[in-house]
This record gives sequence, C-alpha cells and structure tokens, in this order.
Amino acid sequence: MPPSRTAPAASRWAWFARRLAVVVAAIALAFVGWTWWSSILPGTYSAMDMGVPDYGGGPGSTALHAGTHGDSAVDADTTAAATGSAGDPTTSVTDLVADPGRPVDVRVELVARAERITPAGGEPFDGFTLNGLSPGPDIRATQGELIEVVLRNDDVPDGVTLHWHGVDVPAAMDGVAGVTQDAVRAGESFTYRFVAEQSGTFWYHSHQTSHPQVVGGLFGALILEPAAEIDATADAVAAIHTYPGGQRTINGATGDGHVRAEAGATVRVRLINTDSTPTSAWVTGATFRVLAIDGEDLHSPGEVEERAVGLTAGARADLEVVVPRRGAVRVQVPGASLVIGPDGAEADTSSAPGETVDLLTYGEPADPGLDPADADRTFSYDIGRLPGFLDGLPGYWWTINGGILPAVPMYMVDEGDTVVMRIVNNSGEVHPMHLHGHHLLVVSRDGQPSTGSPWWVDSLDVAHGESYEVAFVADNPGIWMDHCHNLPHAAEGLMTHLAYTGVTTPFRLGRDSGNDPE
Repeated sequence: MPPSRTAPAASRWAWFARRLAVVVAAIALAFVGWTWWSSILPGTYSAMDMGVPDYGGGPGSTALHAGTHGDSAVDADTTAAATGSAGDPTTSVTDLVADPGRPVDVRVELVARAERITPAGGEPFDGFTLNGLSPGPDIRATQGELIEVVLRNDDVPDGVTLHWHGVDVPAAMDGVAGVTQDAVRAGESFTYRFVAEQSGTFWYHSHQTSHPQVVGGLFGALILEPAAEIDATADAVAAIHTYPGGQRTINGATGDGHVRAEAGATVRVRLINTDSTPTSAWVTGATFRVLAIDGEDLHSPGEVEERAVGLTAGARADLEVVVPRRGAVRVQVPGASLVIGPDGAEADTSSAPGETVDLLTYGEPADPGLDPADADRTFSYDIGRLPGFLDGLPGYWWTINGGILPAVPMYMVDEGDTVVMRIVNNSGEVHPMHLHGHHLLVVSRDGQPSTGSPWWVDSLDVAHGESYEVAFVADNPGIWMDHCHNLPHAAEGLMTHLAYTGVTTPFRLGRDSGNDPE
C-alpha cells in the first residue's frame, strides 16, 4: 500500500523510489528479453535475408531488409535489391559457372575422410585427410587451363566443401556451404570446374564448419603457373599449419624440412599461412626478394635483408632466394623452418628480425589499372565489439558498423562498379580480412598513401587502431563472403557478404539447414 498523504515526506519518497526501481527493473528485463528473442535466427534462412543493404552511395534502395528473421516478408525495396533497379530478371548463383562444354585440362579427385593423423615428427590426433594426406595433394595447373576437381566425402560427418582461397572462381564454384552450394554429405560428391584465369600461389580448404576442419587437416596448396615463359627457377611450397596440440608444421612436418637445390640455384619459396592467426617469415643465409603477395606479382621488388615478411591468416608470399656457394638457406617461421640447399648442407638459425617489410612502400609504382578517385560506390567496414546476443547466446560479440550479426551491412554492387571500402578496426584485436572472389588494391593505411608497387591482396591484416582504404572492380558477379579469416572470429559474427544486384541463391543457412560455413 502507498503511504497516506499525512505520512512524512521521506516515507512517501522512499516508497516512490522503490516503485520506480521495480518499474525500471521490469523495463530493463523486458528489453533484455526482447533483445534475446529478436537475436534468435530462424532454423533456415537465406544469406540474402541477412542485414541491411548498403549501396555505398550508388544506385539502389536504402531500405532495410524486411526478412532478417523468420519467414521473411520481403518488401518491394528488398525485391528490387535482388532483381535490379530496372526489374531485370534474377540470376541464380548456380548459373555462374565455367563453360560446361569446354574440355577439362587438369582433373583431380579428392576423397575426404575422418581419420587418425600423425604429422611427421609429431603426435597423433583425430583429424581429416584428403586422399589419405594432410595437407592434401598439391594441385598444379597452368594459367588458362580448365581445372576439374571431384570432391568425394567418404565419412566426414558434418559434410565438407572446398573453397579456392584467393582464386577468383565463378561464384557457383566458391565452395561456401549455404551460399554457393550445400555441404557435401558422407557418401556424396561435388564437382568443381573453373578456368585458371590467374597465376600464382593459392590454397584450398573446407568452408563447412571451417575452423575445426581446417585445423584438423582439410586443406592443400593450389599452384597456378603463368602461361608465359619465365626464367627457370626451382620451386618450393611451404604450407604453414598448426595442428591440434599446438604442433607447428611446414608441409605437414614438424621441425626442419629440406628442399634440395644446387649451390647458386634461384628458388621461389611459396609461403602459405593456413592458420587463423598472423605469422611472419624470415630468411637466414641469404638476402631475398618478395616476388608476390596473395598470388599477385609485385613491381620491381628490391633485395631484402634482416627483415621479416608478415603473413596474415590465409595470406601467401612468394620469396626469391639464391642458394649460397657454401651451406644453405633457411626460411624460418616461428616453430618450424625449411632448409634449401644441397643434401647435407647446413644453414644457420636466427631469431626473428625486429623490422618487417612494409608493403606500402616496397617496390616501385606502376599503373594498377583502376582509379579509386573515380569510385561508383564507397563503403565503410567498421569493426568493433559489443555485449549482446548472437542467435540467442549472450556474449561479447564482434560488430560491423555497430551491428551484431545478422544486423550487419550487405554490400550491394553492380557489375563493372569501381568500389572503395574503408576498413577501420577498433575492436581490440587484429583481424585478417578476406573478401571472396576479388582482389583488393591497398590505397592507403592510416591515411598514408601507398607509394610502392601496387599492393593487391585477398587477405589483409588490420590491427587494432588501424584503418585501410582499399579498392576493387566488381567484375565477378555472385554473392561473396567478406569475413575475418580468424575462423573463430567469423563464427562469432565477423562475417557479411558482397552481393551483386540481380544475383540470388537457392541455398540456406541456419541450424536446420545442414550448412555451417564458419
């Protein structure tokens, strides 16, 4: 009962304060309950129902997606996002394929299995193999050839896919479960076909329950040789991977690996970071040049000594070394190394240099083939972190432009657009950002313009407090993941899509779909 009007003022105020506290607590509880309920994703949903369409100042609606949750009642503006502003007919991502009548030049069959693995020199663990191997077989082709890879799932219970990391394949071949295909279930198969339009060092890995499957061994190297003749050099793949138990390896072996090369030989060392965290590499016993990053050649790269090369998660760096007349060259990463030289030749070890090659200034300028100042669309990709709910789970989640998944931007483009994106990281941790289907030209870092060789990436290390401006041409229609390649971070919400106007997908995400790309 409220106090009577004759009660002391202090009593009346105390009663009012108690009632107000109860009301505030009830409102707060209701808000938390509503926030929790609204965060729960439907059992299945389309990637096209995620988030807020962002047109970057270009043509298209600025209306919100109506179908973020539940059986989406897609409004006219959202339908326009799918069909195009002029009402053009839609294209399914499944139609975006290489010429089906073209003969195959390189054909590979890969059988995925769950089995016990023992890295050379390491300890056994329960993991995954491709053709009984981890890493899986190196796949090699020449630029311009059509590659066909038949993936068969023997007994991997959650299903598998193959994503061709850094290769700008047709969208139907991107290997993302729930976006470009369904996961390949045990006893099933899927055939990937694409033309090797690029040359360089790439890799492949599962994009279904990505983190446990990649850590457990479902990955391999993909090497695309240039069609034009180049100076003959020896070639060494160095796939860096940390297996369960913290076992750091190169090409599946702990400790020191060895590549035979004669004194005076020039060797191209293809470094591939298959882990979810950044690493670095350095050379002992010789100077070196950085020939390429993420499959893209650098222009006029100079000699480097006493500096390391940074490799973010998913990134590749091609180094050129010359074997000395005596001894050997050692290419080192934390916890493992590759010795290159004659049989029995020794190579010194050294600690990591204190400085790293700065690719913003390394090499000589050249025409990159696009003008960021003439952008058709400009996007912001602001990475942060907030407490809240992700699919009903409380936590401290990654955000994109202030929103927790699925309240993230869907970056919308038209084919042919020149796109500029500003990536800002104020989340407290480093993030290796990876856009599928495209390479990004680094325009500036923290406002400092790039002055060296054109620096193209598909995996970009963005440290806390850093900002990057990148540019690309939207020349590969599809629906493309744009996510952190620290795969646990992607599973914790640091993931969205770049979508081309008029492209749709029939595939579904969600706990009941059987597709879990992260």
